[in-house]
Amino acid sequence: MGEQVTKGIDEKYCSECGAIIKVKAVICPKCGVRQSGPSATINLGPLASNGKSRIAAALFAFFLGGFGAHKFYLGQIGLGILYLVFCWTFIPAFIAFIEFILYLTMSDDAFDQKYGHV
Repeated sequence: MGEQVTKGIDEKYCSECGAIIKVKAVICPKCGVRQSGPSATINLGPLASNGKSRIAAALFAFFLGGFGAHKFYLGQIGLGILYLVFCWTFIPAFIAFIEFILYLTMSDDAFDQKYGHV
């Protein structure tokens, strides 16, 4: 009868052919298919009911707030255009910095209540 092979703690199954390979293997030695590694995702905290992140909005406000990127992200297109039109005055950048601080200090529930419906 066939010999049953079990994988060890430092082994995994190939995503293509199912052969037992080392966990750190990038390419399967049997079939030559590149193995997909663990996906690199960034956790930006809890999301609002519409899928928007408070931390992402804060980062947009800090880095691109003068252009209204955080407003576009939050679905407030009209305000985003207003920020974009007046970006040359640096007033939107100043307001966006204040909004950056507000987003960081706002609770997740308050963020969801204010921006989750848009």
